[in-house]
Amino acid sequence: MPSPLLSIICPSWPGGNEGDKQAGPLLGSAAVRRVSVVGTSGSGKSTLARSLAAALDANFLELDSVYHQADWVPLPTPEFRDRVCTVAAGERWVIDGGYSKVRDIVWDRADTVVWLDLPRRTVMRRILWRTLRRVAGRAELWNGNRERWRNLFTWDKEESVIAWAWQTYTPRRERYLAAMADPENSHLRFVRLTSPAAVRRFLRSASGRH
Repeated sequence: MPSPLLSIICPSWPGGNEGDKQAGPLLGSAAVRRVSVVGTSGSGKSTLARSLAAALDANFLELDSVYHQADWVPLPTPEFRDRVCTVAAGERWVIDGGYSKVRDIVWDRADTVVWLDLPRRTVMRRILWRTLRRVAGRAELWNGNRERWRNLFTWDKEESVIAWAWQTYTPRRERYLAAMADPENSHLRFVRLTSPAAVRRFLRSASGRH
């Protein structure tokens, strides 16, 4: 049986439907305790996840902050999985990120997956401005890491988050569409947000659920 889909979709975006009007009341009556927030880079996952964690009075974990150690060295997979396991074992959390290395751990325990499926033009506009702000301001991200000026001038997605966002947009979208239809995920409630306005409505409904 396919996973239940609670769509909060902008009517002007392909796939828009009446679910947009029904999503708030449905979320308000749902038992939402463990949430996985996914989507491409620049979609606003971390901002939404932090706000949702506050609204649900839940622990918050940003997977990037665990995976990217000093000098952008990736945490070894066994240790990465162990750290995520510790958080996922809790009763109330919001985990930000869609790493395939730990998705089984997160989704086995989650009751809800929030997918930010914003239009590509929105994502790219956001990622460009965010990267410029971070580079110009020498903003520290995780474990002393900062984005570099040279990352603005390469099309290698392993070096540039801008290239990463552009090149992985379609594959990631296809991955999550397939995941929603996968019977193995039938225990999950999927919430698909396809516009900034839909994100705001979703957060309002989450904040008013108590």
